[in-house]
Amino acid sequence: MENTITLEQIQNFEGKYPKQLWYLFIVEMWERFCFYGMRGVLTFFMVDQLLLKDDAANLQYGAIQAFVYAFTFIGGIFADKILGFRKSLFFGGIVMILGNLLIAFSPQEMFYYGIAFSIIGTGFFKPNISSMVGELYQEKDPRRDAGYGMFYAGINIGGLFGGALCIYLGKYHSWQLCFLAAAIVMILGLVTFLLTKKHLGPIGDSPLLNLAPEKRKIREIAVYIGSILTIPFIYTMVINTDYTDYFMYTIGIIALLYFAFEVFKLKEISTQKKLIAAFTFIFFYFLFNAIYEQSGGSLSLFAKDNLNSNLLGFTIDPNIVNNSSNTLFVVILSPLIGLLWLWMAKKKIEPNTLIKFGIGFLFLSASFYIFYYTKFFSNVEGITSLNVFTFGYLITTIGELCLGPIGMSIITKLSPKKLFGMMMGLWFLASAFGQLAAGKLGAEISQSNSGSTLVSKLQSYTDGYYTLAIYALIAGVILIAISPLVKKLMQEVK
Repeated sequence: MENTITLEQIQNFEGKYPKQLWYLFIVEMWERFCFYGMRGVLTFFMVDQLLLKDDAANLQYGAIQAFVYAFTFIGGIFADKILGFRKSLFFGGIVMILGNLLIAFSPQEMFYYGIAFSIIGTGFFKPNISSMVGELYQEKDPRRDAGYGMFYAGINIGGLFGGALCIYLGKYHSWQLCFLAAAIVMILGLVTFLLTKKHLGPIGDSPLLNLAPEKRKIREIAVYIGSILTIPFIYTMVINTDYTDYFMYTIGIIALLYFAFEVFKLKEISTQKKLIAAFTFIFFYFLFNAIYEQSGGSLSLFAKDNLNSNLLGFTIDPNIVNNSSNTLFVVILSPLIGLLWLWMAKKKIEPNTLIKFGIGFLFLSASFYIFYYTKFFSNVEGITSLNVFTFGYLITTIGELCLGPIGMSIITKLSPKKLFGMMMGLWFLASAFGQLAAGKLGAEISQSNSGSTLVSKLQSYTDGYYTLAIYALIAGVILIAISPLVKKLMQEVK
């Protein structure tokens, strides 16, 4: 009964956005609320409640986030080959809810078990909505970028409220409430999806519709059982971050070989060149994340101890600012930067995607220089200005907007349809390695703190941010320098 609406009807929509985009937008908004809410409390909770040292919390944060994104790669493949986007999304949502309820039941004792559930759940949930957004458009539809831009804003509205609410509930009320809130919003997301999925027509159906139903069932159930069975392994690897490293490097090597194999198999030189160009974007996206993703790790611990709570004359908790200022700026600046590109395009001066990526790194570099610069505003106790810190986030966000939304879109444009899932997976995997590297960089930053005072913490953290600023600057310059070469590989793709 469900597929009364055809793909053609969906793709031949009038106006700027297909109505299905709004449904997917709301589902993803709730999921991001849950995700950013959890992400924003991880290191804080581990230091405050599980009594970990800063460097250990950074490493565990990197490991947890790396797993979330690595499983997104694996979940994407299962969705592509067996489950289809819808079933994958539904299963992922249920597992995420269970994970959050486990932690809410007993935050200190069940924390890592709940996290293991959340990792699997997110892996099945996260890659599918963005893939479904891509399918709302015909291959050559110029409105696709606008759709992803809108979708990106939705993700961030969820992130904004989740990032603020969860840390607020945890810090000032109870940690049980904090994790319960994450579970409740995820339930809202799933209910929204169940009520609106009939409008998606064939989008997200199982790729095995040609198989006999029994055979299909067996494969689907095997995926469900298999993923639940991996939970104890994930639990072990998150607790012992050395295991995480081995796991990630293994996955990284396998993914690279798999990518090389698929590219080699294509035999079409022009498609191969495009995939190599796509890979360049993915690699630089990894570098970007390694620096940018300090927000849930070292910046969260810096906000916890070294910032005052005065923002433009208002009193506000620095951890709420750390968790939500980025997403607030995305919501405000997304449309403005979109308009800026359109205006530049009219004037024929719009930079190409590569130069935008390069500019993103330059802004990233500037923002970490500002985080470093906070040390010149500190008082004798080592407490510094929340205003300067927030300004750093404003600059980071401009960098992110030169890169995040167009990155996904360019990957879908450069990839042939049948390798969509794999390329989206590699994009998320770049994120995973970025998170892992971010955790390691954050741990190094906190290990360089030899003293036990807030002043020594301020010194070591800001010095670390200075180093990251230099790294980002070098990466941006290299990207802009190699852009003519990559442009040739991209051929007609803009």
